[in-house]
Amino acid sequence: MAARAERGSREVATGVPRVLWLPAAVALALVVLPVVGLLARTDLTRLPALLTTPASLNALRLSLLTATLSTLACVVLGVPLAVVLARSTARGVRLLRAVVLLPLVLPPVVGGLALLFLFGRNGFLGYLLDVVAGVRVPLTTGAVVIAQTFVAMPFLVVSLEGALRGSGDRYERVAATLGARPWTVFRRVTLPLLLPALGSGVVLSFARALGEFGATITFAGSLEGVTRTLPLEVYHQVEVDVDSAVAMALMLVVVAVLVIAVARPRALEGVRS
Repeated sequence: MAARAERGSREVATGVPRVLWLPAAVALALVVLPVVGLLARTDLTRLPALLTTPASLNALRLSLLTATLSTLACVVLGVPLAVVLARSTARGVRLLRAVVLLPLVLPPVVGGLALLFLFGRNGFLGYLLDVVAGVRVPLTTGAVVIAQTFVAMPFLVVSLEGALRGSGDRYERVAATLGARPWTVFRRVTLPLLLPALGSGVVLSFARALGEFGATITFAGSLEGVTRTLPLEVYHQVEVDVDSAVAMALMLVVVAVLVIAVARPRALEGVRS
């Protein structure tokens, strides 16, 4: 009887307060209606031709390639950073966290300028790379990846740090008490705890990188086939062919929705597999 009562209590839905439905509907309309307006403006008869032009396909290919590379960079660099921010007890971690989250609040153009003054010919790192290795970063595909990583990595770090703080460190303490070394604790305990948040953070980072515009155009420029990603191609086509710009914008929306809806982990939906 007790087990049945407990099972029945789990099946009871809490419901949604009626007062929340109106603002929720307004919020949904604010997101959906602009997309509907984009669909209404789309010339469906010319859509296949507009989406298969060399410029459109090159921009899509470049966007997917650079977003993938920047997401990999976010994982390689962001996972250690999130662990340090969540687990370190050193002084200055709070200030470090604020600095890491700066790309979330800075205008992307400001981020692009910062990268340009760092990696440009007059920047101290750019000058060093030019003199020592003969490498110039701005106006290259690598610059696109750097710009996308700059703006996307905080999304991954925030997801992972929140997961680590929410889970606590009791399991890691137990492992350390049993004699496990820090690297073993990270591999066998910390990393498995991060996997659900890592999946959602990867999707958010990829989606953010895919839609990056301001930092990219400021730092990498808009060279067709080299740095002109899909958002930059949309901006370019607005001045040339509005119908083409609308079609590419719609394609970018579809790709972003597919990434979030299909690749999004089930854990993010709150569904148990």
